[in-house]
Amino acid sequence: MLSSLVSSMPVYSADQVSTDPKRTICISGHREKSITPYHGDPVFRNITVQSVKLMLARYIDMAAERGYDTFISGLATGTDLWAAEYILQKKKLNSSIKLIGAMPYLRHADLFPSSERKALADIEREADFLVTVDPDPDIVYNKADKKGSGQLYRNRNYYMVDRSSAVIAFFNSGSSFSGTSQTLSYAYRTGRKICSFGLEDIFSLIDRAGTDLRSISREIAFLENVFDKE
Repeated sequence: MLSSLVSSMPVYSADQVSTDPKRTICISGHREKSITPYHGDPVFRNITVQSVKLMLARYIDMAAERGYDTFISGLATGTDLWAAEYILQKKKLNSSIKLIGAMPYLRHADLFPSSERKALADIEREADFLVTVDPDPDIVYNKADKKGSGQLYRNRNYYMVDRSSAVIAFFNSGSSFSGTSQTLSYAYRTGRKICSFGLEDIFSLIDRAGTDLRSISREIAFLENVFDKE
């Protein structure tokens, strides 16, 4: 049995964990460094990031309201970890909710900042399953290796989509070479439902609600459930 190098929790191969795709949804999105603050002003960086987190949480709530009870996170920094943390909060109130953490390879967190490694370790300890799409404990990512390790993140992204019937994404238009773009492109080609939001949505939200986090939270709470749209 493989073990996480961060939390020492058991890690399964992709074929050892099954899901019901009709009730499974995966999550993809940008890292925090990709978030441009409202009006490009660093003063608004925190309110922008917090608004993204609140919107992400609302989308997860929307999915749960429509019967999704298994969530797959790619365990990358930013959106993936924020989503996983929120799902684990929901899990404490609803034991039917499950979290699967999908690693591209065992050493994927080698370059995480220490604070992110701690967050990842906490998530891994509470997740229902940890999965890796490549069980080789020694493999490392090499972008130039087009046929081998360079495909690790793509394979993880495809794994998540293949096990799901829908995708929640925080995606900024124009980010055509990102992992999120790759995930959404594959989801579109394979007929999955895609529910996404981007910084344009966040900025419009702040335009309406102002920069008070409580007002933003109230505005988000009354959004129409995006899973009801065709």
